[in-house]
Amino acid sequence: MIPAIFSPSGLTLTDDERAFFRDSDPAGYILFGRNIANREQLRRLTDELRALDGRANLPILIDQEGGRVARMKSPEWPDFPNGAAFDALYERAPASAIEAARLNAMALAVMLAEVGITVDCLPLLDVRQPGASDVIGDRALGSEPMRVAALGRAILSGLQAGGVVGIVKHIPGHGRALLDTHKALPVVEAPDRDLQTDLAPFAALRDAAMAMTCHVVFSAWDPERPATLSPIIIDSVIRQRIGFHGLLLTDDLDMQALSGDVPSRAAAAVAAGCDIALNCWGKMDDMIGIANVLDPISEVSRARLDGAMDRIAGAGDSRAFDTLVDQRDALLAIA
Repeated sequence: MIPAIFSPSGLTLTDDERAFFRDSDPAGYILFGRNIANREQLRRLTDELRALDGRANLPILIDQEGGRVARMKSPEWPDFPNGAAFDALYERAPASAIEAARLNAMALAVMLAEVGITVDCLPLLDVRQPGASDVIGDRALGSEPMRVAALGRAILSGLQAGGVVGIVKHIPGHGRALLDTHKALPVVEAPDRDLQTDLAPFAALRDAAMAMTCHVVFSAWDPERPATLSPIIIDSVIRQRIGFHGLLLTDDLDMQALSGDVPSRAAAAVAAGCDIALNCWGKMDDMIGIANVLDPISEVSRARLDGAMDRIAGAGDSRAFDTLVDQRDALLAIA
């Protein structure tokens, strides 16, 4: 197995993809809108990936947050609220907001599990800051760290109850970035004492199964390299100060915040201490290049991967999807 997550290019696997995925044995897969048409097609695709790999607990990821980040879209699937909706409810009724976030995540998990998806790139623990790029914006769970942590904990719990692993992101915090990492490399100049606000939700949820890095330079910690590529930030900040010892994935390595070719980015990220290199665009040349430059997954990273997926063994809430959504909406109506 190589420490990479790859993505198919379309609705079905090509012959070349089928052969390459079988030979390269990636740690898992991530799906996007180009891979999704309807329930039946999506379930066939995830079933084929599982059969190709042979692991019943294969990580098949998706970015299904709600709001403007949703790969499974209406009318085939219902819309879900963004993070700001739970922040607004928390302002009036904290306990109701926490329960609404948990129910919402359980409903998401039921919807994902139905089509064979096992990992959701949620919750965001980025603390929203005034004047920052809107790339986070209303996706965030708020601007108060412990509120973000409480809602994030509820989301992780709800996803797991529904049979899906959650990923906390974007560690050690994307909330201060003034630029969109899809387009450019942000540099955060805040001093270490101010960055404690950003670290706090991640520290509170340090026991999460998986986390995703951010492609952001923090000059207080490493003025030369973004977090994804920084052994200083990964070891000293993420592993030691935050205390996160779960599976650490990169954010998408194709983002323009990073320089160099994609295989070199993957190698640098794993060398820096990331467990898994995430490659999202289904470009065969890049995937082959990554497979050629990465060594097999380390024993430590494999144990983290297996431990993360073991958390949903036997999980799956028995409540109907419509019941979960109705209960969530009744609570959100309070706001």
